[in-house]
Amino acid sequence: MFLWRAEVQPGVSVAFTDTNAGNLALHVGDDAAAVLRRRAQLEHAAGVAPRAFQYMNQVHGNEVSLVVESGAVAEPGTVAESGAVAESGTVAESGADVPQAPTADALVSLGGPLAVMVADCIPLVLVGAGASGPVLAAVHAGRPGLFSGVIPAAVEQMRASGAEDIRAWLGPSVCGNCYEVPAELRDEVAALLPATWSTTTWGTPALDLPGGAASQLDALGIPIEYRGPCTLENESLFSYRRDSRSGRFAGLVWTHD
Repeated sequence: MFLWRAEVQPGVSVAFTDTNAGNLALHVGDDAAAVLRRRAQLEHAAGVAPRAFQYMNQVHGNEVSLVVESGAVAEPGTVAESGAVAESGTVAESGADVPQAPTADALVSLGGPLAVMVADCIPLVLVGAGASGPVLAAVHAGRPGLFSGVIPAAVEQMRASGAEDIRAWLGPSVCGNCYEVPAELRDEVAALLPATWSTTTWGTPALDLPGGAASQLDALGIPIEYRGPCTLENESLFSYRRDSRSGRFAGLVWTHD
């Protein structure tokens, strides 16, 4: 179920799921009830239940939502832990009690469990220390998100929420040896993020998304504690490039009761 899992500091855990956890996305044509059962099984396996991981409607942008405790008053741009808007791609007629999720590509919480879904993009998890406890973030960092600054935006929100001593965990994603792109796209992205410039093992233009993310984190003064393997090279992980009908695995971060 977990490709990698660790208690990264007392009372805070980070994990990345694998294909044994099954598809966790509601927008890929899977049965919604089955997806929700898998999510519930994951929450029990992680020890999160009866709490639930907060997911998001990921749109390859740079929007950040601040997750607050259920019942608390949320400022503009924030979302209650129970959710804000229905997750895209869900089907009401399935009969499943579909949870709600903000449209964003990064979530920040003051301890609430967070999840980010991917199948080649980077599932980035961030943990910082706040005055009243841990400040957590889950970030969907694909090519458009990196290009538009989703990582700096998430870190800015964390710091605005009181986070210090932020550390990062870069989950599994397609690597720079495998992410083939047109030469023009490589040049466009690398002009902004030079660390993304790469070449595939077969000699064609490529982008190194983990390298680009690492360079942004370094510029922000954030150390990286973990780097996951390549999704395309690892069949225990979902990869959209390997199978366009792929499911999604998750990057997770949560506090312990």
